[in-house]
Amino acid sequence: MAYCLYTKTSRYFCKINKANKAYSMFMVEKNGLEAINRTNTINAPEILFCGQYNTYSYLIMEYIEPKIPSTKDMELLGHKLAAFHQPVREYFGWEIDNFIGSLPQSNKNHQNWATFYIEERLEPQFKLARDANLLKSSEIPSQNKMMVVCSELYENVKSSFLHGDLWSGNYLISSTGIPYLIDPAVYFGHHEVDIAMTRLFGGFDPTFHKAYEETFPKQPMYNERNDLYQLYYLLVHLNLFGNSYYSSVISILKTYFNS
Repeated sequence: MAYCLYTKTSRYFCKINKANKAYSMFMVEKNGLEAINRTNTINAPEILFCGQYNTYSYLIMEYIEPKIPSTKDMELLGHKLAAFHQPVREYFGWEIDNFIGSLPQSNKNHQNWATFYIEERLEPQFKLARDANLLKSSEIPSQNKMMVVCSELYENVKSSFLHGDLWSGNYLISSTGIPYLIDPAVYFGHHEVDIAMTRLFGGFDPTFHKAYEETFPKQPMYNERNDLYQLYYLLVHLNLFGNSYYSSVISILKTYFNS
């Protein structure tokens, strides 16, 4: 549940949840939003309180008055995200584990991006799908096969700070034209992961991508990497929402791992 809280002088945004893991989810959301703001590149709402009351957990933050984005707003979002993605670390991962949607997301640190992406992103989702009978064992590629494919595609990847779940519902433009990121699943990884998510379900004006690509132009084999990055999010949706995402997952698996 989400509410707008009114005081005599201000408004605040409040999220409330009584699920067992709600407090953990709110704490890592707080961690992610604060980390985004520390980059001084793109805005996230300021956090006021995160806590528990009786059986409820809550997260209270700055209220951002949104508006419908203009093309100029989306251009600014593209430039701001590119600044946010400037390489900053020598490893891939994050200081704590967090969540992708309501699913756990492991952020164990790795020096090699292909290893991180396989072991901390794809394999946990494959296991969830297999355990829930959403995928057969025979449909899941071996780690060795994934490593062969990913090592070729992910050479010389540099580590950038990622939002981690950048669909169109997880950014907003304030009434004054300032871009904000919300509901993050942060970690250090390849900047193309965030862009793959922006392309998966739409909602990002072409001016956004054009502005972003002024800093990060597309590199060789971009489309192949985009498919494999979208595979992670499609697996997440398969595990959260069921068989409607099965055909999209299988299409990518057959294209890249069945040769």
